Amino acid sequence: MLTLNGIDEIKANVGKELGVSDWYEVTQEEINQFADVTGDHQWIHVDTERAKETPFGGTIAHGYYVLSLAPRFTYELFSFEGFAFALNYGLNKVRFVSPMPVGGKLRMRAVLGSVEDVPGGVQIMTQLTFEREGGEKPVCVAETLVRCFTG
Repeated sequence: MLTLNGIDEIKANVGKELGVSDWYEVTQEEINQFADVTGDHQWIHVDTERAKETPFGGTIAHGYYVLSLAPRFTYELFSFEGFAFALNYGLNKVRFVSPMPVGGKLRMRAVLGSVEDVPGGVQIMTQLTFEREGGEKPVCVAETLVRCFTG
């Protein structure tokens, strides 16, 4: 795990890769649980028999499920220390580039995109790329924003 301590160290790493997570298996059980929590029971995600007839050959993960794994992978890869607290500030952009087949493996690559001064701290933009094992294109690309405050 990479630890960046304080504003100067974070700024010195803009443009650098923060890490690549381990592979994580996407299971039908987790997809079903995500569907229950979000109310998104669209058949391409939860109906394993019907989904076999699609070009995907089976169910695929919700795009938002893939994106929701960002915290899991982030905690595995890096941390920003030397701040009183940090808050998720949102997203600049998200694209769901290719499907994530259920039963496949997924990982996340993170690059420190930019750091801006804001009152009381900094705003950090991290570029996330979710990759599936054996896939030619990313499953998802996203720019996340976090605000870290010094006091």
